[in-house]
Amino acid sequence: MNINSVIAKLQNAFLQNWNEFIKHVPDIILAILIVATGIILANYLTKIFKKAIEKKSQDPLMTNFLSKAVKAVMIILIIMFALNTAGLSGIAAGILTAAGASALILGFAFKDIGENFISGVILSFSRPFNVNDTVKVDEIFGKVKSLEFRYTKVKTFDGRDVYIPNSDIIKKAVYNYTEDGFFRLDFKIGIAYEDNIDDARKLISETVRNTDGVIEDEHHEIFVTADELAVSTVNLKVFFWVKTIEYRKQALMIKSTVITNVKNAVVENGFSLPADITEVKLYGSEKSIPILLKKEE
Repeated sequence: MNINSVIAKLQNAFLQNWNEFIKHVPDIILAILIVATGIILANYLTKIFKKAIEKKSQDPLMTNFLSKAVKAVMIILIIMFALNTAGLSGIAAGILTAAGASALILGFAFKDIGENFISGVILSFSRPFNVNDTVKVDEIFGKVKSLEFRYTKVKTFDGRDVYIPNSDIIKKAVYNYTEDGFFRLDFKIGIAYEDNIDDARKLISETVRNTDGVIEDEHHEIFVTADELAVSTVNLKVFFWVKTIEYRKQALMIKSTVITNVKNAVVENGFSLPADITEVKLYGSEKSIPILLKKEE
């Protein structure tokens, strides 16, 4: 076989393929138009679907997740339809076959990605939090901002954006601080051994009860207990409930007000708040230390 015959066969093959391509150009242009129009339509239908879901569900995480899933399915169907319209049904079938085989191969190669995706699907229907809930997952503590296919976005209270893999949320304990809107705070206060514990408890309970922002009902009780016999004080532990979606800011502000009111109340009613006792030991030749008592002016 000489070089001329090889070149002639190549030319014939090129011309045949070129003619075939030219013949399909109108169909290819139509397919491109179908894809472009389909994507615009998919975006429009997704918005309608999202609004319909929002009316029936007050769950923004599920709404967002389902909307993205529906949009992805519609775009895949549009591409398959466009390929069939262009007379490329063989390519469409090949893509589906390759996608199935690739999914199997990639499933083993990228097990974590598939695991996170499936976990995202599970979380979209049944999960321990909503948008703006304050949660703790492992050592991450902050507000839930969004649920994506692979991760959940949490914004910590010091301003960091943390992307937690959905599989971690499925596997680990999730602490939700704001699911029912109530959570309990506590602090300690020390009174002198000479003070009456029951009187102090009554005074502190009444003071806490009268502080704005503190909640008390049959399920959320204010109570004070004698917690510890310390070196120089009897330590009382104060428990109370607050209701606020802003776990960090408002809760801490209410706690600050409660502590301030309790401190002022116990002092005004004659209770002592002794400082810690420090024991000083002398070693060596010294037998005493000078002590200066300063008069209060």
